[in-house]
Amino acid sequence: MSENIRVAIDGPSGAGKSTLARSVAARLNFLYVDTGAIYRTIGYAVWRKGIDPRDRSAVVAVLPDLEICLTYGTDGLQHMELNGMDVTAEIRLPEVSRYASLVSAYPEVRAYLLEMQRQLARENSVVMDGRDIGTVVLPDAEVKVFLTASAEERARRRMLELEERGTPEPYAAILRAIQERDWNDTHRDAAPLRQAEDAVLLDTTALDFFQSEDALLHIIRERTGL
Repeated sequence: MSENIRVAIDGPSGAGKSTLARSVAARLNFLYVDTGAIYRTIGYAVWRKGIDPRDRSAVVAVLPDLEICLTYGTDGLQHMELNGMDVTAEIRLPEVSRYASLVSAYPEVRAYLLEMQRQLARENSVVMDGRDIGTVVLPDAEVKVFLTASAEERARRRMLELEERGTPEPYAAILRAIQERDWNDTHRDAAPLRQAEDAVLLDTTALDFFQSEDALLHIIRERTGL
């Protein structure tokens, strides 16, 4: 085992990866890395420039102009900076989700961000979540977890989250968006979403947050002896 411990958490959109990974990282005093936020930053850049995310050549052409930086604020949370501007809030806009899903399918985009993610894991003990962490980014991670829940439950959770934010959306529309995202993520040519052969499956459909957190911590501790 290397000096630093790497926890790779993969799974579909809305499974609670980011919330659980952030909480568990804090409990273990590990660095939390939300790779989805990194891809959202590129999606946001493409959206802001008015580029069609389905235009692969146009998306790839803009990459050299992007300076993406992952920082940690006084709040202890991960912040994303795009060309010197904090876009942590902007990348969570609903319209950016579709852009992020489409641009993340391009091999050039994934290659552009791969070394950034691996460097963070070389320098720190990390809990890193995304779509291809255990299969591509950190294939030799000490702990791999595939975190999932039914599409219906993920849509229900998302609906409640949006209601709490004061930006409600119909359940049916949220479910359709999640199902579309699932299809895109599992059918893309570059690093499709799939469970690594040596990953532990954690289905949280019937679990609340605290039960899910306990289950995830148990897996990590069992695999690492922490």
